[in-house]
Amino acid sequence: MEDIEIILEIDGKKIPMNGFVKKILCGMVKGSIETLRGVNGDWKNVNIRMSR
Repeated sequence: MEDIEIILEIDGKKIPMNGFVKKILCGMVKGSIETLRGVNGDWKNVNIRMSR
């Protein structure tokens, strides 16, 4: 996978991830957004916010 940086924060606390987890999360997010209509493959930044 190309050089993609991913940071996971939960309630303001950074959650450490090993290489495998980073690769899985990056692949899921990248694959999901690139299938969306109107999203070009040359995107630079993605922000996802979840609340409950």
